[in-house]
Amino acid sequence: MISRIDLRGDALPEGAALRQLLPRADFDVEAALEKVRPICEDVHHRGTAALIEYAEKFDGVRLDRVRVPAEALAQALEQLDPEVRAALEESIRRARIVHREQRRAPHTTQVVPGGSVTEKWVPVERVGLYAPGGRSVYPSSVIMNAVPAQEAGVESIALASPPQKEFGGLPHPTILAACALLGVDEVYAAGGAQAVAMFAYGTDECPPANMVTGPGNIWVAAAKRYFTGRIGIDTEAGPTEIAILADATADPAHVAADLISQAEHDPLAAAVLVTDSPELADAVERELEPQIAATKHVDDRIVPALSGRQSAIVLVDGVDEGLRVVDAYGAEHLEIQTADATAVADRVRNAGAIFVGPWAPVSLGDYCAGSNHVLPTGGCACHSSGLSVQSFLRGIHIVDYTREALAEVTHHVVTLAEAEDLPAHGAALKARFDGGIPQVRSAVGEEGAPSK
Repeated sequence: MISRIDLRGDALPEGAALRQLLPRADFDVEAALEKVRPICEDVHHRGTAALIEYAEKFDGVRLDRVRVPAEALAQALEQLDPEVRAALEESIRRARIVHREQRRAPHTTQVVPGGSVTEKWVPVERVGLYAPGGRSVYPSSVIMNAVPAQEAGVESIALASPPQKEFGGLPHPTILAACALLGVDEVYAAGGAQAVAMFAYGTDECPPANMVTGPGNIWVAAAKRYFTGRIGIDTEAGPTEIAILADATADPAHVAADLISQAEHDPLAAAVLVTDSPELADAVERELEPQIAATKHVDDRIVPALSGRQSAIVLVDGVDEGLRVVDAYGAEHLEIQTADATAVADRVRNAGAIFVGPWAPVSLGDYCAGSNHVLPTGGCACHSSGLSVQSFLRGIHIVDYTREALAEVTHHVVTLAEAEDLPAHGAALKARFDGGIPQVRSAVGEEGAPSK
């Protein structure tokens, strides 16, 4: 069912050459971009009317309005299964513990006497959050988006999720209940590229947002790319991924279960095992069949995902080589199931999130670890981070210099301005000193000690 890639014996290639040997899903955002462009511009020009038409075209529902009424949120929470409510509340509680610790305080650096630079952190004013609503319902994604935005201090938070025919054109009631638990009362029944366009341009019902975050399908990813520069985004999320670096100490039943857990998301989901143990690889393959037979979503998700080109068992000579492979892959989720897993995990450079040892499966991170599950995919972990409080903050430098501190450095500024052929830059300083360069003693004496 799952293919093998044998990288044993020869020296592993470097960089891009190694990445090309590894499995990856086909996910052509650039091609999708041309299809979402007219949708986005239609929303720009026709607003709510366009959103209603796209809901009928793509979701099979005819809406009277796009914004979800407050009573629907209250009713969804009232009717929520008590066990589900308790689980959501615990997920929220743990996420708040972690994300509250990510808050940043302003910091002032005294560069020279009389000259300082302060960095303060300011939240974006308004964000639009996206919760998918395709093959599965994701109230957990509501939590993972809303909690860091709230802990960052974002004042205006709106959420969009696709309308569901089964629920009269409203988003899934568990999505609405999660919003109610979090105090997010501005919710829209809108999905796909049109939801991103609603947040980017604004409509008569929905004011424009400064930023859009949250996972979605290829159309959501393409719309995010389309609006990059106009709004902030978290990442262009692609199909979900798990990579597991394991040696002979790993339990094959655990490894197989974790590969299946990601494969059940989507037929394009990637499940990759990197191991130096052929015996473990064989045992995992034997475990897959009975475990798959005992679950659901087999033919439409799990089997296509595990048998697709994006999934494989990669054989390597040792854990060191395995680390090079997983760093080249840059997985959204990376599990380390080896001897001394903590030390091995500490050597990883590229991953959205790392799960250490047999008792920290990816499923824990999806819901109740306290970590965030909105993570970079498609190898983007080599340059991007998962969603956090920091995602919603902007660092602003505040420069404060006295006359004396400016006078001491003016000659350097003028010199650099003239070197760049920008004389007006230097003139802006000289104008503050009767048109000339002030004569001041150096801040450092001849022996390198501060002057008195």
